[in-house]
Amino acid sequence: MSGANKPMRRPAAGRPRLGARVAAVQALFQSELAAEAPEAVIQQFVRHRLGELPGQGGFEEGRVPQADVPLFVNIVRQVAQNAETLDPIVAGNLSGNWTMDRLDPVLRALLRAAAAELWGGKEPPAKVVINEYMDVAHGFFDEAEPRFANGVLDSLARQLRAEEFAAPGG
Repeated sequence: MSGANKPMRRPAAGRPRLGARVAAVQALFQSELAAEAPEAVIQQFVRHRLGELPGQGGFEEGRVPQADVPLFVNIVRQVAQNAETLDPIVAGNLSGNWTMDRLDPVLRALLRAAAAELWGGKEPPAKVVINEYMDVAHGFFDEAEPRFANGVLDSLARQLRAEEFAAPGG
């Protein structure tokens, strides 16, 4: 099932960084689909979709009640500001005859967000980034897409954070 048509399953409570990543994938998807400027989408999310509404538990209408807002903003901005660098990196790690255009738009947003985090610094560790985005993938998709995402994320991490995998146990 396409991630664009599947409702997001709730991430575990108390994981604001995961919430930020879920929201970043949703915002990147919205920005691409609606051809909206990323900064406008960031502002919409901060005002209307992040945090709980009084008297409601959250996650209604695409809300992300627990989200690390600075991390969310950083991920979306990193993707927007560095798309010309990041997209070829992601595309180079796709298997077979897959292209960026052929990817499900939610999966494309997820891979862009993860690539931005892996490319943009040394923290958190690559394995944490992979695990978090795998949780996001499982929230949007059933079986094939998370397996595909796992392979691409592992390849991206090994390319962008090779030093983390060079050590014993990496």
